[in-house]
Amino acid sequence: MPPRNVALSRLNRGACATITLLLGSLVAAQVAPGPAVNPRAVWSEPPEAFTSRVVASGFEDPWDVAWGPDGFLWLTERIGKRVVRVNPTDGTRHVAVTIDEVYQKLAQDGLLGMALHPQLLRGTNHVYVMYTYDADAGPEALQRAKIRRYTYDPASQLLTEPVDLLADIPHGPDHGASRIVFGPDGKLYASRGDHGSNFLAYYCVPIRSQELPTAADINARNWQGYEGKILRLNLDGSIPDDNPVLAGVRSHVFSYGHRNPQGMAFGPDNRLYASEHGQDTDDEVNRIEAGRNYGWPLIAGYRDNRYYTYANWSASSPTPCASLKYSRDVPDTVPRAKESDVKLRDFTPPLKTFFTVPSTYSQRTIGNATAALAGLDVYTSRAIPGWNPSILVAGMISGVIFRMPLHASKELPLTYFKAQDRYRDLAIAPDGQRIYVVTDLEGRTLTASGEITTNLAHLGSLLEFTYAGRRGRTQ
Repeated sequence: MPPRNVALSRLNRGACATITLLLGSLVAAQVAPGPAVNPRAVWSEPPEAFTSRVVASGFEDPWDVAWGPDGFLWLTERIGKRVVRVNPTDGTRHVAVTIDEVYQKLAQDGLLGMALHPQLLRGTNHVYVMYTYDADAGPEALQRAKIRRYTYDPASQLLTEPVDLLADIPHGPDHGASRIVFGPDGKLYASRGDHGSNFLAYYCVPIRSQELPTAADINARNWQGYEGKILRLNLDGSIPDDNPVLAGVRSHVFSYGHRNPQGMAFGPDNRLYASEHGQDTDDEVNRIEAGRNYGWPLIAGYRDNRYYTYANWSASSPTPCASLKYSRDVPDTVPRAKESDVKLRDFTPPLKTFFTVPSTYSQRTIGNATAALAGLDVYTSRAIPGWNPSILVAGMISGVIFRMPLHASKELPLTYFKAQDRYRDLAIAPDGQRIYVVTDLEGRTLTASGEITTNLAHLGSLLEFTYAGRRGRTQ
């Protein structure tokens, strides 16, 4: 589907944002928004200037993008079922593989995560992907996820020799996560969502993010307990001997208590950072530590007892959940638990939320205070003064890239590249001057005036933003 013919000048003007507020206003919006302020619709004008261009367009919903050692950008097409290599200079593309087994019917399935082996083209030409497939041989679909390894052949420029490392992983109709990254320890890390349970159309399905696999589950290769987790696995798909022991069992589970972690990257400190969708509030950026619990669904964001209260629809009594209609006004039959009632010995709070709001916040009149955080990367170059090191994270509904200093996460993030787009993932060029972003084919985002729209500026595109110095100065 070709993108609309939108002049690049609109994208450049979007980087400055029509709504440009002083930092003090941003602080007020995040901590104590007034009755007409939604914090996800507040943008700042950063001190840096960038030029922008469309590198290529017409992709079938690009989902993951990475800079390859061949100087190409590698991306996955969620709907197109392809891994594509794109020349960043002229936008020409080469299909490395089309995976016919990919099953794609909904908004959070298809060909998703991808990880390039650090030694690609230098001795180990392995590329790893994560996707959904139909595990039922009959007419009914049984959606599952798998992690597969391919070997890249530089001569043919194709991915060949597929090997399934971990299959039959439950994958629900929503909140699929499925980001995969290669760790400095030589292990693969993969994120799993909560399947959209206890929410909207799936409100009678219990959330299993706090459940841990049993020894019997692992022996039977039953991965049902992997919902709402971040997994760590050996390169052959087996369980690492040094994975954490949780509830007496060592499994692929590295951390738990997650809702929908769609971004992961390692920082210069060799620690894993992840972004995660909140419900009405409290998208999170977390530093992931072995064996730790990130709270969902009992805690959202900080354990601050403010806006969020867990309502367990599936446990409704005496009126069963199936007899109820989902609403923001929770019936009295649905059990509720404040964060102050929750005692989690292994809970780890986020580095930052997007956004924590007071208990008086009105979702009904102001809207959700979530940015829909997706892909995440860590900036370690010195090409842009003051950025090293920073976390960059894509905001789909906010239509911005957020930047937060890695070692000063309590500071408010700056926003960049505001446009009427849904930014799904990003990649940083080795020179540190260029940032590449892929955009969704469809969905909701915010206009420059902060209104929800489905009218996107760049559909299924790869965009380039190049650092041009400080505003008002020439390099």
